[in-house]
Amino acid sequence: MEIRYYLDPETGLPHIYGHGVSEEEVEQVFRGNGEDLSAANGARMKLGRTTLGRYLQIIYSPDDGLDSVFVITAYELRGKSKKAFRRRQRRKPR
Repeated sequence: MEIRYYLDPETGLPHIYGHGVSEEEVEQVFRGNGEDLSAANGARMKLGRTTLGRYLQIIYSPDDGLDSVFVITAYELRGKSKKAFRRRQRRKPR
């Protein structure tokens, strides 16, 4: 899967860097289990865990008919959102 990133116009770097997230972590979440949900304006939201145990939420837009996505932003899940995600994961049938 090809993953493209929104570039911050001020820095020219991927926007995810501003949230302390690396491209490698995003790739880990996309490869792993988790949840893939609808988001606003036709975007999608992927929630998952990295190999080091961080819980991330990724907002992305799938490219039509291609095996690629455009990542808009990604950040660490915290507080109630993280707790709810972990609870849903425990309830999933294996």
